[in-house]
Amino acid sequence: MQTKKYSSYAQIDNELEILKIEKEISYQKLVLSVQQTKESLSFLNISINVLDTVKSTLFSSYSSVLRFLIPIIIKWIKNKRRGN
Repeated sequence: MQTKKYSSYAQIDNELEILKIEKEISYQKLVLSVQQTKESLSFLNISINVLDTVKSTLFSSYSSVLRFLIPIIIKWIKNKRRGN
């Protein structure tokens, strides 16, 4: 890192103020991140995520079964109409 050269105390004060604000922003980002992590680990959110996963798994299983059974059922109905 290159050393900065300042020509006045005002420049140093400005740089220190900028660094102070950047530090506060970083701290607030950290606080927000911790809050979001706490919320995502709450019992309610975990329960909702588990239920969503179970629901999507069940629906994908049902859709696979239906994709297999529907053509068979249609063929059976057509054959039934013909009297076979």
